[in-house]
Amino acid sequence: MNNPCPVYDNPDSLGALVGMVRSEIVRAIEFDLAAQGADLKFTQFHVLKRLATCGAMTATELARSVDLDGGAMTRQLDQLEAKGYLRRQPHEQDRRALRIDLTEAGVALWKHLHESNLATLERAQKGLTEDEREKLHDYLGRVLNALREKD
Repeated sequence: MNNPCPVYDNPDSLGALVGMVRSEIVRAIEFDLAAQGADLKFTQFHVLKRLATCGAMTATELARSVDLDGGAMTRQLDQLEAKGYLRRQPHEQDRRALRIDLTEAGVALWKHLHESNLATLERAQKGLTEDEREKLHDYLGRVLNALREKD
């Protein structure tokens, strides 16, 4: 009987392979967050990372950049704001919108977690040469762009 679960060596299971890789990266990052005493889940870490690397943005922009719907984004913002890592401020040009930015505590936390994040991503690629890493990023970027193209 064939195994109904897709395995990583099945060339027809790109979605399954990408999903498994993502799950393992999330698991590794959450393990490292816990080991460092950071009371964060991956999605909260991702929100902090996006704000730290891209700067302040609206909740809509932030939700789009971390692939969350509005309700999920609001929950994440509420939790991170309660922990003192971000703040909502009035938008300079749009009175209806808010700008989301890291607080000093959020910046400090990001600086503390950044090296661990890099180490986790490095571990994920340890079996690849520099050329293979570049090709992997190129291939995945092209797959992503192809999927985002509108017919």
